[in-house]
Amino acid sequence: MHVPPIHSLTQTDWQLAELIQREAQRQHDKLRMIPSENYVSTAVLEATGSVLTNKYSEGYAGRRYYEGQQLVDPIELLAIERAKALFGVEHANVQPYSGSPANLAVYLAFAQPGDPVMGMSLPMGGHLTHGWSVSVTGKWFRPVRYDVRRETGRVDLDQVRDLARRERPKVIFCGGTAIPRTIDFPAFAEIAREVNAILVADIAHIAGLIAGGAHPSPVGHADVISTTTHKTLRGPRGAMLMSTAEHAAAIDKAVFPGLQGGPHNHTTAGIAVALHEAGTDSFRAYAHQVVANAKALAAALIERGFDLVSGGTDNHLILIDLTSKGIGGKPAAKALDRAGIETNYNTVPYDTRKPFDPSGIRLGTPALTTRGLTEAQMPQIAAWIDEVVSAAVKEDEAVLDRVAGEVRELLSGYPMPGWAPQP
Repeated sequence: MHVPPIHSLTQTDWQLAELIQREAQRQHDKLRMIPSENYVSTAVLEATGSVLTNKYSEGYAGRRYYEGQQLVDPIELLAIERAKALFGVEHANVQPYSGSPANLAVYLAFAQPGDPVMGMSLPMGGHLTHGWSVSVTGKWFRPVRYDVRRETGRVDLDQVRDLARRERPKVIFCGGTAIPRTIDFPAFAEIAREVNAILVADIAHIAGLIAGGAHPSPVGHADVISTTTHKTLRGPRGAMLMSTAEHAAAIDKAVFPGLQGGPHNHTTAGIAVALHEAGTDSFRAYAHQVVANAKALAAALIERGFDLVSGGTDNHLILIDLTSKGIGGKPAAKALDRAGIETNYNTVPYDTRKPFDPSGIRLGTPALTTRGLTEAQMPQIAAWIDEVVSAAVKEDEAVLDRVAGEVRELLSGYPMPGWAPQP
């Protein structure tokens, strides 16, 4: 059942309560390997479900447009101070509703419509909000896109430098949504300084790894740091913008009143809890275990003949090109889901297939590490993935059902925050 219990919801709206209960069990019974997903703690769930959702708090602490902020202000200030201490930054804004609005605030703070802005091309592993054509960031600004090297799958920093010198972007984004390798923040910073651009490190995927010391930090290199608060950070679905003191006023003004009204106070409280948890020794051990698990899984997949973009991983994320397996990413992801292994289909660099039917799948280890799995279980997970992909090619449904049962049996020994067996 769901933890905390949802008795009142069950009495008020049993249909919705049933769906939530079933979702909680689904999350328990599957290997959740989408790298942008995780499990929050029960404490985070309690904070985000609290009476703070009742309060409107437009403005900033000490400068609100509504009365009754005597307790909301300390909560937001607590989240801010914890973010500053955890990441070692001079300024933090914890109000952005999610990662995309946070990135939009960056554009509002530092660019004008039509200005050149630089980011990694979406098919290469970038994010929609880094200037891709279907995003408002690619429509209102002039996008300059860099790639990865075809032979290595790693960022082509020579190309980044050449493009920056020629196009003189106002803003340069480093980071993305499908990057399995360490981001070279110092190299990006050197390029940004040369062309007088604002460097933005989008660490949405790796924030928890950075907090836990399992990935280098952009602090001291990037002018602005943008991140979601879920994924590897294990907080609620929100976002933060961090910066040097020099850019604090511009960031705050862009978030409010530039893009949004009142912050979601229940989310702010959940962020504060997650940041507190991320400062513990157990979280640091967790972050390093995420990387160790990903490396072990990558090695086991390579042994089974899978083609990994860039040849492996340095972080939590693995991107697999399934071309050599004779199947597209979409049917493979759907078969894996049937078999209790949740991934997402994804484009790979220089993909010849369409984005809605790409060549790859993207998977990672944050959520399964939260459940307590270690390197010891990674060869078995790789074996299941191999079996399911082969079965999907042959349309062998029996294999999918068998693997789903084996996955449930394995996970029955690993508790999940937010769900417990019926007493």
